[in-house]
Amino acid sequence: MTTTVTPDLSVDLAPHNRHGLVLANPVIGASGTVGYGVELNQAIDLQRLGAIVCKGVTRYPRDGNLQPRLGETIAGLLNTIGLQNIGAEAIVRDKAPIWATWNVKVLANISGDTVQEFGEIAAIMDGVDGISGIEVNIGCPNVEKGGLEFGTDPVAAAAVTEKVKSATSLPMMVKLTPNVTDIVEVARAVVSAGADSISLVNTFVGMSIDVAKRRPTLSTITGGLSGPAIKPIALAMVYKVAEAVDVPIIGLGGISSAKDALEFIMAGASAVQVGTANFLNPRACLDTLDEVRKLTRLLEN
Repeated sequence: MTTTVTPDLSVDLAPHNRHGLVLANPVIGASGTVGYGVELNQAIDLQRLGAIVCKGVTRYPRDGNLQPRLGETIAGLLNTIGLQNIGAEAIVRDKAPIWATWNVKVLANISGDTVQEFGEIAAIMDGVDGISGIEVNIGCPNVEKGGLEFGTDPVAAAAVTEKVKSATSLPMMVKLTPNVTDIVEVARAVVSAGADSISLVNTFVGMSIDVAKRRPTLSTITGGLSGPAIKPIALAMVYKVAEAVDVPIIGLGGISSAKDALEFIMAGASAVQVGTANFLNPRACLDTLDEVRKLTRLLEN
């Protein structure tokens, strides 16, 4: 009788935080692609994943942008959802109690218009059962600075990180935008300000035009580009950042297979997030995890 040995894929994404953020495996469902988890949990065994990141949460509910909000491109997807969500207080009241009964860790992705607002959302979620950590989306417009994204300015990025750090003891992952001149500079700034880990990259700015209608595909003209088309650029950015900072890196951007995931891990990531692939295949996260286990066994032999 032969015994199959399952490799230990557990990883701690916040080793310097007093709570830690230990995942059973390094595969995470990315924000905006798994909803609040409740929906997807009806279709697949979500509990097998290391974690999921819920869709972006703001201080108050938002309706999001007008349709059309999605547009397919070659090897990619454009989106301009506009942070449609139920708001921070409803997350704590309606979703967190469900998450608290799950095995899979749930991180709340938070977005704010001001530094103060980021802190308010983090404080609302502090110590709430079911919320294992926070992913801070600094790809949001900074209203106080005329719409400049927090993530494009190292000083602003650090300010948001410091505010969230002071408002909660939850493990904090900061999600970087790739739409910058020097992503390493921003990464160093948020780590110095207290980030427990960094996830990268968020979507690239892009657009498409409906030639038949002679107008942009999206209602907002431009949107965020994700999917396989961005993977080589995302991989290069993960490599650069992993070489420059000493906190865990979570890689994302076009991951749809175990090979993609292992490329990011070999580039320096401790874990990966699977995003756009979930729209094509609801089992994308689980399929990636199963393939990673198989490949890991082969590489260990």
